[in-house]
Amino acid sequence: MNSRLKDKNLDQLFEVILSLDNLDDAYDFFDDLCTVTELKAMSQRLNVASLLRQKTVYTDIVEKTGASTATISRVNRSLMYGTNGYERVLSKFEQSDK
Repeated sequence: MNSRLKDKNLDQLFEVILSLDNLDDAYDFFDDLCTVTELKAMSQRLNVASLLRQKTVYTDIVEKTGASTATISRVNRSLMYGTNGYERVLSKFEQSDK
């Protein structure tokens, strides 16, 4: 993670997220923490990342997700030059899905 972002408050947030026991706990926590719009935006980005990893073209991603090309470009930039966060979680998720 970008060292400029790392602090004790973010550490606490991520520790709390890691402590969630199940999907219902996650729904309850994130419902309290985030707005519906924020949650939808995060889930959309994850979906976009998954589609980009599958080599889906932008126009199809726009159609499937409703994401703007700016959002798709931002996610793609993270996939190409980021910290591999999307790659790690999506790979883990895809392996557990089999």
